[in-house]
Amino acid sequence: GPAQTSSCASNVRRTSATAPAMAPRRRFATLGCAAAAAWHVAQGLVVPRAPTPLAGSPRRRRCAGPLRPLHAEASDDSSSAEHGDDAGVLNRYSRRITQPREQGASQAMLYATGLTEADMDKGQVGIASVWFEGNPCNMHLLDLAAVTKTSVEAAGLIGMRFNTIGVSDGISMGTEGMCYSLQSRDIIADSVETTMSAQWYDALVALPGCDKNMPGVVMAMGRLNRPALMIYGGTIRAGTPPEGDKKLDIVSAFQSYGEYAYGKISDEERQTIVRHACPGRGACGGMYTANTMASAIEALGMALPYSSSSPADSDEKLGECRERAGAAIRTLLEKNITPRQIMTRAAFENAMTMVMATGGSTNAVLHLIAMARSVGLDLTLDDFQRVSDKTPFLADLKPSGQYVMEDLHNVGGTPALMKYLLDEGYLDGDCLTCTGRTVRENLADVEVSHEPCSLGYAFHDVIRPLATPIKPTGHLQIMRGNLCPDGAVAKITGKEGESFTGTAKVFDSEEAMLAALAEKQIPPGSVVVIRYEGPKGGPGLPEMLTPTSPIMGAGL
Repeated sequence: GPAQTSSCASNVRRTSATAPAMAPRRRFATLGCAAAAAWHVAQGLVVPRAPTPLAGSPRRRRCAGPLRPLHAEASDDSSSAEHGDDAGVLNRYSRRITQPREQGASQAMLYATGLTEADMDKGQVGIASVWFEGNPCNMHLLDLAAVTKTSVEAAGLIGMRFNTIGVSDGISMGTEGMCYSLQSRDIIADSVETTMSAQWYDALVALPGCDKNMPGVVMAMGRLNRPALMIYGGTIRAGTPPEGDKKLDIVSAFQSYGEYAYGKISDEERQTIVRHACPGRGACGGMYTANTMASAIEALGMALPYSSSSPADSDEKLGECRERAGAAIRTLLEKNITPRQIMTRAAFENAMTMVMATGGSTNAVLHLIAMARSVGLDLTLDDFQRVSDKTPFLADLKPSGQYVMEDLHNVGGTPALMKYLLDEGYLDGDCLTCTGRTVRENLADVEVSHEPCSLGYAFHDVIRPLATPIKPTGHLQIMRGNLCPDGAVAKITGKEGESFTGTAKVFDSEEAMLAALAEKQIPPGSVVVIRYEGPKGGPGLPEMLTPTSPIMGAGL
């Protein structure tokens, strides 16, 4: 709980003598303050924008708020850059260190990186990748960042790459490692904001790949309010077993354990699924958190068209980095279009609508609320319920459907779905986007084809017609009651029926539940309750895909 977070030096531990009787969690003993701090994240406690001064020391005015661009030889007056009356200036922020004579040391350091005298007058673009090798969602992002740098420089700007941390939800799921996932979002936001501010970069291009990466970088964009756009690392291709044409994805691997535990497949068959579920680079292929947030952010206007649906290894993804990114970020700089002009309430309505239409992850609620807060907007659970009530669930995508994100891209991608929703009155077409144009302008030339793609399926196979939706209203439902007095989020796809009654099987950890499943102690008709896995009990609000997927695999 929060009481433990203040004792960083001692790497907080609970012992049998001090642990509350109601929270017998061994995993907390192995985690220090970083995981306990996730309680603050989930409670919405935000890292202060400026350091709190020590007792007796006056607060310096320059630390009282977000960093602002300063004019070349002068002054603390940066209001002109903030209000856009120096339109066309590309180095609004970087000139603070590249122009003044008193910043000669700054300039000397920049010359050492390879900049020339002419480069000192150019706009500088921070290129932030969430690269690390140990995850298929992220392992290619350093290469995409290098390609993006060439695009930025071809646009007459300076590209400066930097990196931040990440957590693989798929790898850490079901282990204590998952307790670090949620707060990695805020670490990403903090670190990107820190580098951008300290280095005085004029604009930001961010390349995220896994679940918490996307909201993390967009939160940083909102706080900084400098020209910015996101390039999604891209979805993985569908996996296929050596025999048969059944599509596999990461949840196939999760579910295979339940199938094995309840005798539906052999261990050899389980291993075959695991070996072929993830064929290469890219984020989990269904409408899980990564693809949910990527498509929502494209609908929000902070990613270029097709960014969320183009596969990680596709020519389209490479072209987005090589041919489109530099020109787009230059346009944003020239027009001084900033995230707070794009991330409006109407734009968040578009993002929520996209989540409902695609059957997106419940995590979207958590992340969109945090992203909205970064630009001073207040989204609530009631906003999601309102949008869900008026938006039909259309996408036949995994985990509840049969298709993956690659299939949507093959029939027109996210822009085709957005055009369909726009034409039917579900999106606001007047919202500004990171192309410098509105949603309606971006989609003007997009056509929704009714012809099958080369693989034999058509747009309305993947995206149901409005006349025959999967569910006439959204799949996300906000629950209230004695089990969730402050509200909770449920995913109801319409396939579960309208009610369920059964005997509660209560476990005090996901490990205990999985042990019971392995022993076949969970019969059909049970209501599985797992306690102490929230922001305080987990700690860190670990996701429960490891318990829920075997339940599905076991046919329970």
